[in-house]
Amino acid sequence: MKFLLQPLFVLCTCLGLISAAQAQQTPQSPALAARSWVLVESGSNQFLTAEKPDERLEPASLTKLMTAYLTFSAIRQKTLALEQSVPVSERSWRTGGSKMFIKVGDQVPVEELIKGMIVQSGNDACVALAEAIAGSEEAFALLMNKEAERLGMKASHFKNATGLPDPEHVTTARDLATLATALIRDFPEEYAKYYSMKEFRYNNITQPNRNRLLWLDPTVDGVKTGYTEAAGYCLISSAKRGERRLLSVVLGTDSDAARASESLKLLNWGYQFFDAVKLYGANQAVSEFRVWKGSQNQVKAGFANDFVVSVPKNYSDKLQAELVSMQPLVAPVRQGQVIGTLKLSLEGKPYGEYPVLALEEVPAGSWLARLIDTIRLWFA
Repeated sequence: MKFLLQPLFVLCTCLGLISAAQAQQTPQSPALAARSWVLVESGSNQFLTAEKPDERLEPASLTKLMTAYLTFSAIRQKTLALEQSVPVSERSWRTGGSKMFIKVGDQVPVEELIKGMIVQSGNDACVALAEAIAGSEEAFALLMNKEAERLGMKASHFKNATGLPDPEHVTTARDLATLATALIRDFPEEYAKYYSMKEFRYNNITQPNRNRLLWLDPTVDGVKTGYTEAAGYCLISSAKRGERRLLSVVLGTDSDAARASESLKLLNWGYQFFDAVKLYGANQAVSEFRVWKGSQNQVKAGFANDFVVSVPKNYSDKLQAELVSMQPLVAPVRQGQVIGTLKLSLEGKPYGEYPVLALEEVPAGSWLARLIDTIRLWFA
C-alpha cells in the first residue's frame, strides 16, 4: 500500500532586488547589559539577533500586554465596551504595586482603565478589567494561558493579570516578542491610540508613561516597561522608521536608564546594519497550490500582511526564496490556514523559514470529486 504523499511542489525564485557593490559579512550583534533580549523585524517576525531568548524569567508588568490583548479582544467581540462602567472591587483597590488610584465602589469606564493599565501601569486597573472580562483574576489567568497557547507562546505561564511576583508566573523574550507582535498586528488602531501616550491623569493624579524612549526617539511609539526585584528593569519597545517596524525585548537590566539605553542601542543597530526588503504584499497571491477533494483544485497562497525581511546591508541581491507547498493538501481549506513554507537563503545558506497561508477558502467538493481524488491520491 502506498502512502498518500505527493512530492512537494517547489517554486524557486531568485530575488535580485538591490544590486550590491560590495558584499558584507553579517554584522556582529551588539552586547547589551541585560539578561536576555531579542530584536525582531515585524514585517516577517524575523529575529535579527537574540541572547538567551528562551530563558524563562518573570515578566513583571510586561504581563500587561496579555491583559491588554484580551481586553481588546473582548471589546472586538462585544463582550466589553469602551464606555462601559466597571465597578471597583476591594480586591482591585487593594492590589499592590503601581496604581492608577481607583477607589472601591467607583464606576470607572473601560477606556479609563485601559489608559490606567497601559500608561500608568496600574495593577488596580488590570484586576478591575480582569474581573469585568472573566469574573475573577483567577479565571482571567486561565484565559491568558489559553491565549498564550493559541499565539504559540510555548514557554509562558500566567498566574495573574498584573505581573506581580509569583514563582509560576514566567515567560521568555521570544514569547514576549510573539505577544507584542500580535498586539500590534491584530489591534493596530488600539496600539496607535494608547501606547504612545506620554501621560495620563486620573483622580487628580497625573502619571507619566515609564517608557523613556517615547521622549528620546520620536520613531518609538510603544510598548511597555516592567520592573520587579526578581525581573530587573525590562522594556519592550517598537520603532517605525519609514515603512519599517522593528521590535525589541530587553529583560533584566539594572536600572530604568539602562533598559532605555540598551533598547535604543538594539533598535539603532537593526536599522543601521540591515536593509528592509519587501518580498510580497498583503494578500498578494504568491502562487497557487494543488488542492485535493475540493470544490476547486487550486488555492491562492500568500501572506496576510506585507512580508518584509531584513538583510545585511548590500546583501539584498544575494537573497533567494523557495516556496514549498504542503501536500497532499486536502479540502476543506480555511482562509488563513498554513498551507506551505517560504524558505529563504542568503548566499546559499539558510536564512529563515516562514509560514505561507491560504488566501481563500476551498470547501469540500462533491462526493464524486472526492472519490475521484481519493483514487488519484492512491496511485500518486
